[in-house]
Amino acid sequence: MANAQQQQSKWEGEACAEVAGPKAEQVWPLLQDFFGLDKWFPTLTTCLPVEGISGQPGCVRFYAGFKIPVNGSDKETVNWTKQKLLSIDPSEMVFSYSIVDANVGFNSYVSIVKLLQKEEGCDIEWKYEVELVKGWKREDLDFFIGSGLQVMAQRMEAALQVFQASMDQ
Repeated sequence: MANAQQQQSKWEGEACAEVAGPKAEQVWPLLQDFFGLDKWFPTLTTCLPVEGISGQPGCVRFYAGFKIPVNGSDKETVNWTKQKLLSIDPSEMVFSYSIVDANVGFNSYVSIVKLLQKEEGCDIEWKYEVELVKGWKREDLDFFIGSGLQVMAQRMEAALQVFQASMDQ
């Protein structure tokens, strides 16, 4: 019974986005730049190092800029989080991180982000688990992550296409 209650008090979600063309090894350097998320993820205007070295477990980033109502309010506020890199495995092209502080009500948030090689291109897979978030609907969080990941994949694909075109000249 306690396990069932614990399951109901957590949200789990997953999003996946295709990066058409570039191989996973080409996308990985962009994705593993833990302090560079604002280059790729839409709605983020700020991503700054707080401590540590980007890409090393234990480093912490601060990011802000996304605006979504929180705490059941219709008012949109600039939201922020501090995130800690928990693990990273370049050979498997996967990392995990947690939110350690935020103004968005996330408790016990952990994500695993992984690149999956395909015959043509690769997929970015983003899984998360978080305690129920007061003032949020799970489908809103799924949409935020899923739509953001789609744009992120498109931006990475476009950047790598420009890079490849310049190398081909």
